[in-house]
Amino acid sequence: MPMSAPVISCVQKLVLYETRARYFLVGSNHAQSKHRVLKIDRTEPKDLVIIDDKHVYNQQEVRELLGRLDLGNRTKIGQKGSSGLSRAVSAYGIVGFVRFLEGYYIVLITKRRKMADIGGHSIYKIEDTNMIYIPNDSVRVTHPDEASYSYDLSRSLQYNLTLLKMTCDMVKTEEVSTQSRQDSFDIFEDEGLPTQVVFGVRNEPYAKYVWNGQLLEKIKDTVHPDWLMYIIHGFCGQSKLLIYGRPVYVTLIARRSSKFAGTRFLKRGANCEGDVANEVETEQIIHDASVMSFTAGSYSSYVQVRGSVPLYWSQDISTMLPKPPIRLDQADPYAHVAALHFDQMFQRFGSPIIILNLVKKREKRKHEKILSEELFPAVLNLNQFLPPEHCIDYIAWDMARYTKSKLCNVLDRLNLIAENVVKRTGFFVNRPDFYCHTLRPDERWGDLGGYVTASGRMQTGVLRTNCVDCLDRTNTAQFMVGKCALAYQLYALGMIDKPKLQFDTDCVRLFEELYEDHGDTLSLQYGGSQLVHRVKTYRKIAPWTQHSKDIMQTLSRYYSNAFSDADRQDAINLFLQVYQPSESKPHLWELPTDFYLHQRNTMGLLHDRRSYTYWWTEGILAYLPLPYDEVPCDDNKKKVTGKRLNKYDESIDIYTEFFRPYELSCFDETFCLAMTNSAREFMPKTVGIDPSPFTVRKPEETGKSVLSNKSNKEETVLQRKTAASAPPPPSEEAISSSSEDDSGTDKEEEGAVSQRSTPIKFADSGEGNRTQEDFFQQPMRETYGLNLSEFPAEDDLLIYHRFVHLGQNQHKVERSSQPTDARHYENVINMNPVSYFTEDSIYEVQPPRVHKTTREIFESHIQTGAGLVQTLCREDVLMYREYVKNRCM
Repeated sequence: MPMSAPVISCVQKLVLYETRARYFLVGSNHAQSKHRVLKIDRTEPKDLVIIDDKHVYNQQEVRELLGRLDLGNRTKIGQKGSSGLSRAVSAYGIVGFVRFLEGYYIVLITKRRKMADIGGHSIYKIEDTNMIYIPNDSVRVTHPDEASYSYDLSRSLQYNLTLLKMTCDMVKTEEVSTQSRQDSFDIFEDEGLPTQVVFGVRNEPYAKYVWNGQLLEKIKDTVHPDWLMYIIHGFCGQSKLLIYGRPVYVTLIARRSSKFAGTRFLKRGANCEGDVANEVETEQIIHDASVMSFTAGSYSSYVQVRGSVPLYWSQDISTMLPKPPIRLDQADPYAHVAALHFDQMFQRFGSPIIILNLVKKREKRKHEKILSEELFPAVLNLNQFLPPEHCIDYIAWDMARYTKSKLCNVLDRLNLIAENVVKRTGFFVNRPDFYCHTLRPDERWGDLGGYVTASGRMQTGVLRTNCVDCLDRTNTAQFMVGKCALAYQLYALGMIDKPKLQFDTDCVRLFEELYEDHGDTLSLQYGGSQLVHRVKTYRKIAPWTQHSKDIMQTLSRYYSNAFSDADRQDAINLFLQVYQPSESKPHLWELPTDFYLHQRNTMGLLHDRRSYTYWWTEGILAYLPLPYDEVPCDDNKKKVTGKRLNKYDESIDIYTEFFRPYELSCFDETFCLAMTNSAREFMPKTVGIDPSPFTVRKPEETGKSVLSNKSNKEETVLQRKTAASAPPPPSEEAISSSSEDDSGTDKEEEGAVSQRSTPIKFADSGEGNRTQEDFFQQPMRETYGLNLSEFPAEDDLLIYHRFVHLGQNQHKVERSSQPTDARHYENVINMNPVSYFTEDSIYEVQPPRVHKTTREIFESHIQTGAGLVQTLCREDVLMYREYVKNRCM
């Protein structure tokens, strides 16, 4: 069966040329070997007229075309003062086309920054855009989003890699035109050599997480798909975890939903279509960076979701209170809105759907409890119609009240919930289990859920976490679930021996920093400020200066919600084309509310009402627990197109796309060196420290703190010994599970211990307390950093003498036959030779035997250099044929 590969867009660099009557948008790939030209008419005042000939030009043809356009648009032939074709702007992609009251604008990406790399597919952050008025002038706006030329960011890694493994008959093949067949003429066709065929796969993005879908709707059916760049809004971060020099990339991608999108107090609950406010899908991807290919590399991912409570509810911001009262806007006795929301989740994630509700359960005056009292009956109502094995799980836990207790540890409780969740949903990995997992089985690995295939595992179901704002508490809960999933992912990839990670290790610190950046970004987008409560706050190890920062963040969030959120909401509505300006409509800022813009069904009568009992989409239950969007059904086949391509075609050659051998690149400027590195940023710089990123260290013992606050060697060694001997985390039996009850009584054992290591105070010894023994042992302390508690044992001394003996004679050959010492050091340490040379010393070296095939290759190389060329074999002819096709045809 032919292999599959994602199609790389050949429009990665854009140049906009303008004349009096038209815009000419010239797009090319990085190598500038393929070009496409888009013609935009400027004479139409209110209509968008775009012509795409869908022809691929080479560099020479484009130069001739631009030269003819320049010559033909001059006022006088031969005039040199003013050019008829002028270069307007350079860009990296098209965000879309938007129309306000008069003509259309084109929005171009003018500045980008690389954020991550997944299997050679680069992900960029859009840092600046240029908005050009097609009939007239241009203005500039900014949209901080992420985009990729070859990787579908709107879908998970599990979907993208599963799509590549589809058989050829599942993919709708594009018809090859007569002209393209002539372009692909094979000069070796008569020799009967087979052509290496690869399917170039292109699929439709998931519309829910695409933010410029409406801006591209006007040209989607007119231009070639290479011109269409779908962008997401959210967060993307990547860090490098070095495991004894082996690079492992940890990537965190957050996709914010474009449905019912808005700011904190202006968008709450859900709309009539089941889309909830502040819905974000977070995916963590772990892959071994030693192998880049999707087919040969090792990749793993885990997905979880956050979102507002799926009910009709809101908060009145006219009172100017920090916490406006929560009100239910509409009664929903049959949980119609919740049914629509969970139906979407079943289609995308499968089952089980697990709800982790973190809102408060006991309050003096009802506030957050109102939501729990409505959500729990809604889930019970929906579950009575589902099969028992696919029912929605509901976990209610008052995280805020649990935090106030001095005897309870919030993260220990979250760790138990995370273990249960990850075991039920499983995770995605594209390789089968290692044989060592069978030789040394782990009890946790045997209970892991998900869907096991011959080529790996698939995640089935998802965890949906929510509090009121889905910001601080939700981010900490998602971090703990992600930390538990990270341990299983590293174990599945063969990086650790047990699926368990502890706090205060370089690996968890790196992951915690990623999640804090992730939480800060999402909080700024929705709430107007960074996170107020972080992971360190719930671990109760945050410094005292953090409290003042929390107060400032709270004030910043209040100011943003009270004064600037309305303008931000208008900008979001306009960008998503929820509101489309028209002369017959009132201005956007004149609307008293945007309720009817997001609740479209309220403006008309529904003719087809969904059933209250069979509330799911037809056909979903037949494929559960697998998600309906990833099964090879007829509906999904229509979303995927494939094209037969040569193996070395530029549109699927990820090697050329990533390494760019045609460019002169500096190694110091590569992205892999610029990203966060666990060895450089988190590992202590002290000599002799354990380089493993899974070693527990002191909370303050990081690479940054050691460099900035240098202490003496004795204190540093004692800190490392203290961190290494830190107490293990408490067992699952020692932690009470009574907080899940609705009674509200939270009891924990007083002996519950935090997972963090105990801080140690070092006593300062005065000069008067020093004894003669301290001065006697001072040189040893200065040399080794510690004092010997007692004299070494005799066996240890024999080992040390043997080590010294080997070091003194490593370059000598003993030729004397005198008997050695009566004590045989060989009985202490048995040293085996590791060299491939039978004789290896400074006196003589006997080279090893060389294989016959290797000798023939080397002799052929020497003869070729001397001018004696041998007859080409079949493999050489095949390789040369591919080279000629790619370079000359």
